[in-house]
Amino acid sequence: MVESPLTRFSAVTRAWFEAAFDAPTAAQVGAWDAISAGRDALVVAPTGSGKTLAAFLWALDRLAVAAPVEAKQRLRVLYISPLKALAVDIERNLRSPLAGMRAAAARLDAPLPDIAIAVRTGDTPAEDRRRFARTPPDIFITTPESLFLILTSQAREALAGVETVIVDEVHAVAGTKRGAHLALSLERLDRLLPKGAQRIGLSATVRPLEEVARFLSGGRPVTIVQPPSDKKLDLSVVVPVEDFTDPAGVGPVDPMLSPEERHSVWPTIDQRLVDLIRAHRSTIVFANSRRLAERLCSRINDLAGEQIARAHHGSVSREQRLLIEEDLKAGRLPAVVATSSLELGIDMGAVDLVIQVEAPTSVAQGLQRIGRAGHHVGEVSRGIIFPKFQGDLVECAVVVERMRAGQIEALAYPRNPLDVLAQQIVSMVAMEDWAVDDVEATVRQAAPFAELPRSALESVLDMLSGRYPSDEFAELRPRLNWDRATGTLSGRGGAQRLAVTSGGTIPDRGLFGVFLAGEKGTRVGELDE
Repeated sequence: MVESPLTRFSAVTRAWFEAAFDAPTAAQVGAWDAISAGRDALVVAPTGSGKTLAAFLWALDRLAVAAPVEAKQRLRVLYISPLKALAVDIERNLRSPLAGMRAAAARLDAPLPDIAIAVRTGDTPAEDRRRFARTPPDIFITTPESLFLILTSQAREALAGVETVIVDEVHAVAGTKRGAHLALSLERLDRLLPKGAQRIGLSATVRPLEEVARFLSGGRPVTIVQPPSDKKLDLSVVVPVEDFTDPAGVGPVDPMLSPEERHSVWPTIDQRLVDLIRAHRSTIVFANSRRLAERLCSRINDLAGEQIARAHHGSVSREQRLLIEEDLKAGRLPAVVATSSLELGIDMGAVDLVIQVEAPTSVAQGLQRIGRAGHHVGEVSRGIIFPKFQGDLVECAVVVERMRAGQIEALAYPRNPLDVLAQQIVSMVAMEDWAVDDVEATVRQAAPFAELPRSALESVLDMLSGRYPSDEFAELRPRLNWDRATGTLSGRGGAQRLAVTSGGTIPDRGLFGVFLAGEKGTRVGELDE
């Protein structure tokens, strides 16, 4: 008889899971085998495979049976999300298993400690950020940038008890400088711990797996969990007009349209979107820009004669984004028009259909977006792609063909991005003095910097300490002191503030707040310059 993978869990966790689910998914079985043995793991599976529970359940179980610890050591699980919306969604989704475990503990008359969860993103109020430093939670959910800010403050002491680090949607950051920045933050975190934290990466389909595994672990052994995928896709490319060269030449012409609109594909696309939204319970329409998302949303509601869609993107305020997500999940809102803000693993509930206007920018992005429909195990993901013009039609056809075949683009993490290195070094020395050799050893533990030449490191240190290759850089202020006699680095005045205000790799933009007129002045979002 084959032993159940649940036997390794406590009675409380086992009772809850068996009451809530028929059986673990293949991804969960493979993940629990590696995670319960203390190994680093990369779990690769399509949307709706139970990856989040695969990563969290063992940690929840350990928290449920662990002995109490002092407050400063309480935080043991660190979850890192590339999206603020995903971070908030994970916090909501953890409430169900925790409530279920409490109910199971009551039935079994078993003790269960109170497991606290906290979220910190750029949207988190200042009082909540201060509370984190005073009373750390058991599970901390954050973004790469917020982790960097914590490491650049005294609040980093609250991370001293971390045992497990979960990096969600790792494929979304691994191939970017943002990922290199995160990799260095993870190595800095390990320096605070008596023992390096176990790392668990969650990813949609990605290749090559070894590259992502190296990024996750910094070269330590990693167990790759990739069960065979049985995810079914129902994909189609719908051409909005019969002849892209003459959109007005076929079919009846709406007399209300202007001459420009009669020779455009947009009136046809807009009407098709309204018809499809009306025919389904819940729809997500993806656009490749915020401008297009707002335009589509406005036209859909104008044609429908009522608000059947809301726009969701990074410029919409946090409060409005949460309301939109809740309304879509609850079935109160038929459609959302989104950018990449809803692309990653946010659980949007029973979404029937995903529509992509214009070819997705990559095969991987297309799979990620279409996977929002039929999000749960065993369901079919149904998607429709509307091309905008002839060249876009060719691109749509190729992308869909490769999506069906699972032929996603190869990912490669950036090697030795020195701008990222400079940011992290300023942050490191702002908090404490470092020996140059220790900086080099820590930096090289991160996969993107594993082959960093000593000469490149010293060039960065020269620049940061005010030793420039020519006079044209003399106006740059030194950010640290480098004692070459002792090989020691120390921060200069203002280094911590500089690291906090200038850290990260997401470019700054001029943003202007948008508020409703009236006494309340409710914030609805922001406009980009």
